[in-house]
Amino acid sequence: MKIGRQFNTLTPKEYFFFIDNHKKYTDFNTLGLYRSLDENKRLTTDEKIAVREYANLSFKKSFDFLQIKDPQTYFDVITLGQELTKGDTAKIWDEIKAYQQKTLTRKRSGHRNFGVYSKHSCGRDNCHLDEVMIKRGSYISYGEIYFSSDKSRIEAKNKSHIRRQERKNAQQVIRRTLNEE
Repeated sequence: MKIGRQFNTLTPKEYFFFIDNHKKYTDFNTLGLYRSLDENKRLTTDEKIAVREYANLSFKKSFDFLQIKDPQTYFDVITLGQELTKGDTAKIWDEIKAYQQKTLTRKRSGHRNFGVYSKHSCGRDNCHLDEVMIKRGSYISYGEIYFSSDKSRIEAKNKSHIRRQERKNAQQVIRRTLNEE
């Protein structure tokens, strides 16, 4: 079966019904469910919070992975109905970054192309590459999950180049001294 409607047009009763029976629907999408909480104009803030809490009972793991897949949506959903200062916002984003780093270190996935980080999004409305899937490190990528503890690829390349030059110079010095003797 299919739901056949967008989540952002549902009422709270319909949300609860679809969450309870999510296995019956082939087009049920947890990311869409959480995104719709921010977009749904028919619900009050209290209803949105109630739906979020009810959905978290069934989809806690998916909700936690939302921090890696789509951190902006995660931020919007957890701050529903809250008045935030700049300090609060920065603290939440630091927690999201820490969770991302802990999870990606634990999983040892080898890549960081997840969700919003795997698509081109430069922010221009008329960009012909908007939402195109991209490879890691591609010149058209506009962001990558990056942590302060990451090693710089450019520095590593420069360091290897310097070491190679030093080895060549050392060999040349040895040859010169042997030729002089």
